[in-house]
Formats: sequence, C-alpha cells, structure tokens
Amino acid sequence: MSQVTLEIKNPEESDTISFAEKLATNLRPGDLVVLSGELGAGKTFLTRALAHSMGLERDERVTSPTYTLVHELDTNPLIVHADLYRLTDPDEVYELGLEHQRDEGKLLIVEWGRPFVEELGGQAIFVDLRVDPRSICVSGECPRAQELVSELLARHQVKIA
Repeated sequence: MSQVTLEIKNPEESDTISFAEKLATNLRPGDLVVLSGELGAGKTFLTRALAHSMGLERDERVTSPTYTLVHELDTNPLIVHADLYRLTDPDEVYELGLEHQRDEGKLLIVEWGRPFVEELGGQAIFVDLRVDPRSICVSGECPRAQELVSELLARHQVKIA
C-alpha cells in the first residue's frame, strides 16, 4: 500500500490551531497519532490545540509528559498523551499499556513514537512538524491514515501552500 501525504507549508501559530481543529473533527476513538519533529517543533503545542478542540477546558494546561511519560486529558474521546523520547526498549512501551488504552477507545497522541508503532498497536497516522522550513506533514500507509488525509482534503479544504 502506498503512503498518502498532506503537507501544510509555512504555518503560523493560528494555522496550526486551525489545522488541529480540523484534525480533531476527523479523529476517532482508538486512533494513534504519532508526532515527530525536533525539539521545539510544536508537538506539544499541536497536542494542546487538539485537546482544546476536543473539549478540554481552555484554562487546563497541556504540557509535555517528558518525565511522567503519560498524561490523560479530559476530552471527548479521552486523549492519552505520551512522550516516549527517553524510552529505548520496546518492553518499556508495552509496560505503559498504551495499546490497551487504544482498545478502550481512547485517542492516543504520542510524541517520539515512530520507533514503537508496533508496540502501540500499529495503524499510525504520522504528523511530522518541521522547523526549517516550517511545515506540518500528515502521512501514513495504513487505510485509516489514507482515509484521514482524504477527509481533511475533501471535507475541510485544508490549505496546502
């Protein structure tokens, strides 16, 4: 199966928030979104915008779970936000029980999760945030990722610069 891709070039902060709002309307319980990008690329910012778009109170803070590894956010559906930056062993990922949480219908947003897609249950939607040049790229080979990118393009007319 070939990979499908949607790229938004040179997004401003407001474009990232708008993209998160559109993405939020297309995500489903049990989806796995893997965020990649160098430090400071905006992974946690995008997660915050997604969470607020999915019902998290505006005054609720969303921070990177770098040291706690996992935060649960009170959204609809519930978001489990994980940061696997410090993990090196797939067994450490299994011990977190993230795949089980997906099975329970929670939306899994994972920073630095690309090496552990299998341990997270597969079928990943990849969102890569780049700094230079600034861009957001959504891709994936699985049917769910292809469907999501097609929905973003068709239903929401996501601007591709």
